[in-house]
Amino acid sequence: MIEDRREKILLKALELYMIEGYANVSITDLQSALNMGRGTLYYYFKDKDELFQEVVDEFLIKPKQRALERVKDTADIPEMIDAMLYYLNQLKEFHGQVENKNINTSNVVTVMYTAYSRFPELFKKARKMYERELTLWTQAIKNSMRAGVIRGDVPIEITAHMFLHVKDGWDPGRTGVPMNFDIFPQQYNYLYDLIKKN
Repeated sequence: MIEDRREKILLKALELYMIEGYANVSITDLQSALNMGRGTLYYYFKDKDELFQEVVDEFLIKPKQRALERVKDTADIPEMIDAMLYYLNQLKEFHGQVENKNINTSNVVTVMYTAYSRFPELFKKARKMYERELTLWTQAIKNSMRAGVIRGDVPIEITAHMFLHVKDGWDPGRTGVPMNFDIFPQQYNYLYDLIKKN
C-alpha cells in the first residue's frame, strides 16, 4: 500500500510537471490533484525539489539504466536495438498510466532540461548514460562489422551517433498530439537495413 501511494504521487507529479512545468507546480497543486493531505505528501518527500528529482530519476533515468544494463559488450546491432526498444516501452507504459494523453516531446524535453540545469547530480547521471549508450552503439557496430553482417566501409562513430539519436524522432511537440512510440522500431530497422551487406 505504501509503495502504491508513493508511485501514485510520482506518476501524478510527472504528469503535472510535463504539462505545467516544474516552476508552475506547487505542493498544493499536487495535493489538490491527488486529493491527498499535505502531511501525506511530506511523509514521502521532504520538499518539492526532492519530489521533482525522484520523478526524473524514476521515469527518465532509471528506465535507461535498466536498458543499458541488459547490453553486453559482445552485443550486436539487433541486440542494442532490442535494449533501446525495451527502454522506450518502459516510457510508453508510464505514458499510458497518466490521465492527460497530450504529453509530447516538448513536455519531456522541458522537464529534462529543467532537471539537468537545476540539479547537477541528475545531469551527471544523464551524461554518464549518454556516454555509456554511445560506447555500446559503437561496440555493437564493430561487433556486427566483424561478424560480416554490415558493410566494412560504415563510418562507425557517425553511425553510432545516428543510432543514439533515433530517440529524438518524436513529433516536435505540437499541442494536442500525443507521442507516437510506434515510429522507433521502424527508424532503428531502417537505419540498420541501410548499413547491412547486400
